[in-house]
Amino acid sequence: MTALAAPPDAAVDSVLHQRTRRASRRRLVIVVLAVLVVVAFAVTLMVGRTFYPPGDVLRVITGEKVPGASFTVGRLRLPRGVLAVVAGLSFGLAGVTFQTMLRNPLASPDVIGISSGASAAAVVGIVLFSLDGTAVSSLAVAAALGVALLIYVLAFKDGVAGTRLILIGIGVGAMLNSVIQYVLSRAGQWDYQEALRWLTGSLNGTSWTTVLPALLALLVLAPVLLGQTRNLATLQLGDDTAAALGVRVERTRVIAIIAAVGLVAFATAACGPIAFVSFLAGPIAARIVGPNGSLLVPAALVGALLVLVADLVGQFALDTRFPVGVVTGVLGAPYLIYLIIRTNRAGGSL
Repeated sequence: MTALAAPPDAAVDSVLHQRTRRASRRRLVIVVLAVLVVVAFAVTLMVGRTFYPPGDVLRVITGEKVPGASFTVGRLRLPRGVLAVVAGLSFGLAGVTFQTMLRNPLASPDVIGISSGASAAAVVGIVLFSLDGTAVSSLAVAAALGVALLIYVLAFKDGVAGTRLILIGIGVGAMLNSVIQYVLSRAGQWDYQEALRWLTGSLNGTSWTTVLPALLALLVLAPVLLGQTRNLATLQLGDDTAAALGVRVERTRVIAIIAAVGLVAFATAACGPIAFVSFLAGPIAARIVGPNGSLLVPAALVGALLVLVADLVGQFALDTRFPVGVVTGVLGAPYLIYLIIRTNRAGGSL
């Protein structure tokens, strides 16, 4: 005898139950990640050569004068912590946007050459033209946008295929990294140290002047990406299917690329290319959120948490203090190798 099919109402109830469970899990993950980000941010403000209790930190944030804490927390730790959150949110959001849009975990800005464009421009500005501060940041932003446009144009052929864009981006990034190495070989000792500090990705010496452009970019561009959540999710079904469902594919892709590159550009200009945050945030968020559902908000929170924790580890967990980019690089490089090996064994392509 053949098994009786489940009644239609039971099947519908089962689907709705699964959707409700996934939605509840996603909300729970977002809340937990947000709490962890707040906790890590608070620890960043309290911990250092001098420990300040939460009460003193809160008084400083609300504008009260607290001897010692007003300078240490208000002028040193607070801008650093805010930039860590802003950069992490920006890198995480931009990275998962590219990965979602191109349906490939390797499609993050630091893998496909966009961060290399900002880095090359900054190094050229520092070493060859003796630029600093705002001039270097502006040059880095312009170069990141220009490199993104170049990669998009080179990859465009009756639309943009994810694999083609990734491979072209990796090639462009390799050329830009060669430019960086050549310019560094001609640099004097002081310029070399300044360029290397910028290339590593560091929150040292952060001031509100550095933070504000990246913060404003996040406030403007993050809502643009969040407004494309449904269209980006539909793009994962393929361009033809998305177009059949009413998505304006190229328009959505251009808006997402501009917004994501803008986030990366301004964050990179503020603190340098913090390695692998864009690359790691999306896959980590996917692991803990589960299948289906947008990863934009969870990945942004994971990015912020990664930068905050990596900065704390670099400052206090080791005998020597390391810039945040060194710590994230140590985390990200093995995962990149693992991902490539796993893809190769599965018989897939980039």
